[in-house]
Amino acid sequence: METPNNEKFRDSIGTVNQEGKRSWVFPKKPVGKFYKYRTWVSYILLLFLFSAPFIKINGNQFLLFNVLERRFNIFGFPFWPQDFHLFVISMIIGVVFVILFTVAFGRIFCGWICPQTIFMEMVFRRIEYWIEGDRGKQIRLAKQAWNAEKIRKRVLKWILFFIISFLIANIFLAYLIGSDQLIRYITEGPFSHTSTLISLLIFTAVFYFIFAWFREQVCVIACPYGRLQGVLLDKKSIVVAYDYKRGEKKKGRAKFKKNEDRAASGKGDCIDCSQCVQVCPTGIDIRNGTQLECVNCTACIDACDAMMENVDLPKGLIRYASEENIAEKKKFTFNARLKGYTAVLLILIGVLTGMLFLRNDVEATVLRLPGQLYEKKENNIIRNVYTFKLVNKTTESIQDVHFKLISHAGKIESVRHENFEVPKQGLSEGTLFIDINQAALETDKERLKIGVYSGEKLIETTKAAFLGPRSFR
Repeated sequence: METPNNEKFRDSIGTVNQEGKRSWVFPKKPVGKFYKYRTWVSYILLLFLFSAPFIKINGNQFLLFNVLERRFNIFGFPFWPQDFHLFVISMIIGVVFVILFTVAFGRIFCGWICPQTIFMEMVFRRIEYWIEGDRGKQIRLAKQAWNAEKIRKRVLKWILFFIISFLIANIFLAYLIGSDQLIRYITEGPFSHTSTLISLLIFTAVFYFIFAWFREQVCVIACPYGRLQGVLLDKKSIVVAYDYKRGEKKKGRAKFKKNEDRAASGKGDCIDCSQCVQVCPTGIDIRNGTQLECVNCTACIDACDAMMENVDLPKGLIRYASEENIAEKKKFTFNARLKGYTAVLLILIGVLTGMLFLRNDVEATVLRLPGQLYEKKENNIIRNVYTFKLVNKTTESIQDVHFKLISHAGKIESVRHENFEVPKQGLSEGTLFIDINQAALETDKERLKIGVYSGEKLIETTKAAFLGPRSFR
């Protein structure tokens, strides 16, 4: 079945031409109210992104995602492998939060908060505007032969792109291995840590490829969130939308003629200037309706408002609105769907908050040595052998650590034969012997409660199984 002419845009994406080749996008530099707001938001987020690995709270890096050592810090709270359930809940909360805002406000995350958009539009494109000029000059430069001017501009741009990509790669590495480790590697010299240097150059190459060549294709082709919005959006979602009722009217859009009475002519308020298309960073025409490629960057709103002001027509032809608002003039309401997502989000936040308050600074695990049965000693003493692991999640070492039996009368001996220390943000492992008199055992498999003490202070409790003879009464 052949696609209608007014729907053919849905058969392809704006960054690919009819021959299936890359159609390079040269967006016009946006100017306007929303662009100014986005600039401030972007600067704040960039400042946060570059400073977060170097901010410490109680000695913990503010954000750390050390996958290799399985250590994570989120807002200064350390998460270890034993806290993986908390980390998973935190990630689920983030996903639900994004889903809630997508249902309510469309792809607003992509246009205002996404690091890809911020770096592309507020850093790399600004360098292009500075070196190569605005849209028209960039198009002419692309068609121009490789003369001295083009080589000079392109090489300068590529060098700056590489330097910024290298800087981003270093910050990315600080999130993975920790800022202290990164600074140590830098001070000791890159060639003292060649494997880290190679990883850094790989990250640099990836970022350079994304921002110098792949660019908006990340949002259009690679990012799964673009597909997700198609499932989440409905007619009530507020998105960057073209008011086709006002823009088309009876006779449709038409070029503006000086001193004409637009209202009496029956023409729509859209003067078909194509400014909204020229500023779009993904190369779409917002007048075709909500599309997968639209990242809600608001550049088309600013461009359209400027043109409406020039021809003395009301602003807001392109604006934040829902399909329902444009078609039926209905206002945004907090509907049942949004209430359901909000309830889920609040429940998850409540569960995470409760778990964080219940979480201990010390995690203790005591397990029977695999493959070992009990040992019967003199004076009816039954002995079991255990391994223990203590994880210290704090930024201070814990001194004078030892174990005591809480649930039964008995004795715990450590192979070390002395109290030990658990290092800060580290772990301590070892072997324990637990001796209990046979008369104190009621079954052949007892459940022991063991206390972990620092001096005389109980810092953690844990449980372990204790095996004894099957028939002893």
